[in-house]
Amino acid sequence: MSRGQSLPPFPGSFRSDGSLNGTPEFAYGLTDWWELGFYLPFAVQDRQFLSDGFKLRTLFVSPNAGQREFFYGVNFELGYETPKFSQTRWGLEIRPIIGMRKGDYEFIVNPIVDIGLGRLGEADFAPAFRAAKKVAPDVQVGLEYYADFGEIGRFAAVRDQQHTLFAVTDFKAGDFDVNFGVGYGLTPASDRIVIKTIIGYAFPVPGSKPDTAATTLRNPFREQNTGFRPNGSSF
Repeated sequence: MSRGQSLPPFPGSFRSDGSLNGTPEFAYGLTDWWELGFYLPFAVQDRQFLSDGFKLRTLFVSPNAGQREFFYGVNFELGYETPKFSQTRWGLEIRPIIGMRKGDYEFIVNPIVDIGLGRLGEADFAPAFRAAKKVAPDVQVGLEYYADFGEIGRFAAVRDQQHTLFAVTDFKAGDFDVNFGVGYGLTPASDRIVIKTIIGYAFPVPGSKPDTAATTLRNPFREQNTGFRPNGSSF
């Protein structure tokens, strides 16, 4: 849910103010280093349901990334977006993953490139960063930062860039993993207040120990569906 931009980024498009964005995701870990995923993003505004098409992704990470001090990987995401959300129907996101854990601390950097395919498409630089500390078993608190600098080689003026800082917590609620955060936009082009929640459940693999195995990887990063960006992508 966001208190954001009251004007749409292009004629006839979706505006972020007062919107509820959601993204059901289904993922399957083929190995301990390769995962496939499928998204169905949507938004609700003025009691109207708006579909944002679908997204397919494939994630490659260092094996057993959840147990490593240093981990890395890359996520590729191909998306089809509807006219309310984007001026280009197809887009590609390339999300490198560089992370480190030391003791109770965790640091993750995603130098993301978003590519709109088609006549009006462009390649944007949209980095993300996470720093968190474990404060109790299965509980972390931290900061997450998301930005969109605009087209690579022609960054927008600072006031027209998007920069959002979140205070977040991660915890377990029974069998569910929960990420909750409240974000504040740092520039005029950013949504002013954004509230986000990610709820995940890992299905157990038959015949394996319930507390150690699942059909999906325990990702060393989280897909953040926190708001609407001018190019139409969720982040």
